[in-house]
Amino acid sequence: MRKPSGNYKFADRFRYRNNGIYNNDIMKKWLSLIVLLAVNVISINAQQKNSINNQSMEKKTKTIRLIYPQWQGGDIARWITEIKDPEAASKGYSLGAELLNFLAPDSSQETLTVPISTEITERIKKDGVLDRDIIVKQTNAALDLLRISDPDKIVTLGGECSVSVVPFTYLAEKYKDDVAMIWIDAHPDITLPGDMYCGFHAMAVTACMGKGDKEILSRLPAQIAPSKILLVGLRDWERDEIKVRQKQYGIKHLTPEDVAQNSNAIYEWLKSCGASRVLIHFDMDVLDPAEIIAAVGVVPDGMKLAEVVRVINDIAKEKEIVGLTVAEPMPRIAIRIKEMLNQLPLLK
Repeated sequence: MRKPSGNYKFADRFRYRNNGIYNNDIMKKWLSLIVLLAVNVISINAQQKNSINNQSMEKKTKTIRLIYPQWQGGDIARWITEIKDPEAASKGYSLGAELLNFLAPDSSQETLTVPISTEITERIKKDGVLDRDIIVKQTNAALDLLRISDPDKIVTLGGECSVSVVPFTYLAEKYKDDVAMIWIDAHPDITLPGDMYCGFHAMAVTACMGKGDKEILSRLPAQIAPSKILLVGLRDWERDEIKVRQKQYGIKHLTPEDVAQNSNAIYEWLKSCGASRVLIHFDMDVLDPAEIIAAVGVVPDGMKLAEVVRVINDIAKEKEIVGLTVAEPMPRIAIRIKEMLNQLPLLK
């Protein structure tokens, strides 16, 4: 039989190869084989795409910036003598949080702001905590924001020291036992309700441990064990009972001198605690007032700016930082400038 010339249909090829007879069985087998090959190719491509997507999802983490201008945790107006209006001094933490956000590098991070009451009426101490009910309300608001956003990492710009309590306990719940907390501060912040000082910012570490006011603690998602907490830059216990309490809790600490030259002592602690993720709280009163006065506290012989930056970056080289707080900014000059501007004509 003569081979046909030119283009001819698939079925015609089968007729030619089988002496002109259209072999239906052979045709079906070929079609089945083609379909099977096509299905396998599609399946392999889909698996490869899913694998790539899964790897991408595993590598991608969500970091948010949390602006937390809470000021109610402090009772500090009497220590800022250059600001005559106690209300302006008390609310200075809120202006400080705004300035930190303004000064921080631009990023593509989602930015959330915790709604904070700026109204000052009579400040009420309840169950040993100043402005306790307001703090409870703002704690709920902060947790609502985090649960909706569901971040993997949180940068918090405060506000007084207690602004770390909500994001740190939220992250402690997310990462369970695989998280440690390094508290860079001139003070240990392990005060309890009923102590002589009733500001909640001095109770921040004990709150993270699950100790303190029941109303506040009932809102917090998790606790951090004392063995997973390291105090860095500590130089002012304020009262002997606080030093005794630190020993009872078993919280370790390092002084500014311990970390002045290198971060070796922190490295050793990180190895011993066993966690792969770290929460870092940076209270600006840890800084040496001879170099800069950035917070309420002005205890001498603190850490230098460069030392704090080096310590935090050294921790980042060893472990994954999932929470970073900068807290206690008290912009004394900015508050006074703001008071001056409020008195000028044409500005209102």
